[in-house]
Amino acid sequence: MSTESIVNDTQHLVFDRDLIVRYDGNGPRYTSYPTADRFGAGFGAEDYRRVLAQRAPGSLAKPLSLYFHIPFCNTVCYYCACNKVITKDKSRADRYLDYLIREIGLQAGLLPKKGLVRQLHFGGGTPTFLSHEQLERLMAAINAHFDLQPGGEFSIEIDPRKVGMETVQLLARLGFNRMSVGIQDFDPAVQEAVNRIQSYDETRLVIEAARMYGFKSVSVDLIYGLPRQTLASVAATLEQVVRLRPDRISLYNYAHLPERFMPQRRINADELPAPEIKLDILQMAIQRLEEAGYVFIGMDHFALPSDELTIAQRRGRLHRNFQGYSTHADCDLLAFGVSAIGKVGASYNQNAKELDDYYARLDAGDLPVVRGMHLGPDDLLRRAVIQALMCQFELFYQPFEVGYMIDFPRYFEEELLALQPFVADGLVEINEEAIRVLPRGRLLVRSVAMVFDRYLRTRHTQARYSKLI
Repeated sequence: MSTESIVNDTQHLVFDRDLIVRYDGNGPRYTSYPTADRFGAGFGAEDYRRVLAQRAPGSLAKPLSLYFHIPFCNTVCYYCACNKVITKDKSRADRYLDYLIREIGLQAGLLPKKGLVRQLHFGGGTPTFLSHEQLERLMAAINAHFDLQPGGEFSIEIDPRKVGMETVQLLARLGFNRMSVGIQDFDPAVQEAVNRIQSYDETRLVIEAARMYGFKSVSVDLIYGLPRQTLASVAATLEQVVRLRPDRISLYNYAHLPERFMPQRRINADELPAPEIKLDILQMAIQRLEEAGYVFIGMDHFALPSDELTIAQRRGRLHRNFQGYSTHADCDLLAFGVSAIGKVGASYNQNAKELDDYYARLDAGDLPVVRGMHLGPDDLLRRAVIQALMCQFELFYQPFEVGYMIDFPRYFEEELLALQPFVADGLVEINEEAIRVLPRGRLLVRSVAMVFDRYLRTRHTQARYSKLI
């Protein structure tokens, strides 16, 4: 089965089962390059202070993107690989906000002037674990230290099991205009197997409320490869999702890594669909979403033709960051909260991963940054190359040659040679001026990008990463 009716060539996809099986393996998702597992303890709070102090002053400074990690969840979803704290005690969030607001003040105080914010995201965990009063308190602190720009993109992750009409109304009043709704699967047997019981109606009510209160975009998350899923059960879920008509759909591959993520040990591995069934599900899902009018953006993301992601890709302006695909390529990312990862200029930084460590560092009056890295010229070049491939499925040599003062074919001679099998199999096209990931290669774009990842050749193995498909 091939898929033929996409908006333009960049957003065209062909499902070639034989090539997918041949090239599938393990690899990074490239929400950053270098990937987060390359960050080191040699980069700490003092390094981050210097990075913030070196940001260009005034009107020359890049706009900001802010990320806030809210780690709390009422219950555990067995598939989840996020950094989270399972509790029903809302007072734990009060204490967390005390420290989070302290961190906001520390970071904002290191900026030469009040930062202009174009993008804001609350992730988790479950951000809507916070009560209305807690949400208002956090947003008041953000507004006190930063200038949220009119027309910005302000998003929050939603668990519809815990959110009603009043909460959606409050979020709109606080300035949120985009939401990401977790679904994963509507089948009761699958929901039981992953400990996430969620009805279609409560999900529908949240999405309808978002539209009623003026949210510009609603995205939903689905997962294929969960226990007890069948081709028929996922098809039924997709029919319900298509009926909801979200602006964006993420269709993630479940990565079963119980040795790394303790909740996954509660999943019965014998109930996971076989690899060939997973491929059947993926193929069917792609076909159904295209028939419903969704455009393939890349990897596991689909969007309506009118969505900003679709338009940005068509115009060559799509970007990828720690939250996935984005339209804001020119922002410095300040990250707040336990385990949160930021990107400022040519550096990455990550906060302490455990609450006690996060609290202790702030109690000492210091930023909770525990690791990160400065990017060298080669890192910056390869980051730009991988971004182009992941977001646009093509790159032209000339901008890289002018911007980085290199001869592209000579600099990447080894990589171009390594791509020859991809060329021979019709996944990639290479000529004297460009590299293009062809429709048959687009589901395998991570595999193409890995060719340019210098760190994969120097240390660690690909087995530490999730499956590509």
